Amino acid sequence: MLLVPSGLPAPRRGALSRAFSRSRTLPLLAAQRLLLPLLLALCLALPGAAQAGHGETSRKDGILLVAFGTTVEEARPALDNIERLVRAAHPGAEIRWAWSARKARASLIKEGKPTASPQQALADMAEEGFTHVAVQSFHTITGEEFHGLLATAQAMEGLPKGLTRITVGLPLLASTDDAESLAVALKSLLPKERKPGDAVIFMGHGNPHHPATLSYPAMQYYLTKADPLFFISVVEGSPSFDEVTASLAARKVRTAWLVPLMAVAGDHARNDMAGDEPDSLASQLRERGITPRPVLRGTASAEPVVSIWLRHLDVALKQLDQ
Repeated sequence: MLLVPSGLPAPRRGALSRAFSRSRTLPLLAAQRLLLPLLLALCLALPGAAQAGHGETSRKDGILLVAFGTTVEEARPALDNIERLVRAAHPGAEIRWAWSARKARASLIKEGKPTASPQQALADMAEEGFTHVAVQSFHTITGEEFHGLLATAQAMEGLPKGLTRITVGLPLLASTDDAESLAVALKSLLPKERKPGDAVIFMGHGNPHHPATLSYPAMQYYLTKADPLFFISVVEGSPSFDEVTASLAARKVRTAWLVPLMAVAGDHARNDMAGDEPDSLASQLRERGITPRPVLRGTASAEPVVSIWLRHLDVALKQLDQ
C-alpha cells in the first residue's frame, strides 16, 4: 500500500512567521502536484502486472482419438493403423486415446493395458496442462456413441483450471460428401478374388431407436452408384439381414462377400456377420443358397477410408483457433 504525505506546518502568528510558513509550504505543494499523478499511475499499473504474472497460462494443444473399441485382439491392428496415419499427417502432435465402450475398456484393463473413457482422457489431459484439444470420433455414424462424445466435450470445456477449448471431429458418415467418398473408398477393402457377378454386403451395427440410423439406407444410394452389386445391412434396424438376403436371392446372386462397415472387425463381424449361428448374416445367406465369403478387415485398416476421418480431424484442429 502506498501512502501520500498529508498535513502542512501549523500557521504561526506574525507576518514573519506567516512568510516563513509560506516559504516552506509552497515547495511542498509543488512537489505533491508532481508526485500525485505518478503515484496514481503506479497504483493502477500494479494490479495488471500482478495478474499478468499470476493468472495467464501458455497454450498447449493436443489430439484425442476416440473409438468404440474392441475386445478382440486380432482386430486391434486397425486402430494401430489409425494412429500411424494420424501421426504421419500431424507429426509432433500430442496424441491420446479413449474408448467409448465400457466393455472394451474392461477387456483392456484385465490385460493390464492402459485405457480411458473420453471423460477420463480429457480430465487427464487437463491435468497435463493441455488447454486446446481436438477430439476425433472414429465411430461410423452420428449415432448414440457420437452424441455421448459431444455431450462429454461440451460438459468439460471451460471448467476452472481445465480445458479452454474442445472441438469434436465428425464420424465417418456425416454428410453426402462423406457417403460419396466412402462408397468409393470401401472398394479398397475388397479382395482381388472377387469375380463379376459376386455381390458385396457391407454390414454396420445399426440402431432402431436413433435418428442417425437413416444413414444406412441413405448410404445404399451411393453404394449402388459405385457398384450395382454393393449392398448394406445392419445388425439392428434396417436394412435387415432378411431384406438384403431376399434381394440377393431375387437377383440370383450365387456368392456374396461380407465386409464389416465398422472401424474394426471385432465381435460383431466375427459372430453376427461371419458366425455359424442360425441368425448370422452368413447363415441366412446359406439358407438361400448363396455362398458367404467373409472379409475380416475393419474400415480403419484401409487408408482411403481413414482419410475421410482425417479430413474431419483437420476441421476440428482449425476450429481450435475460432
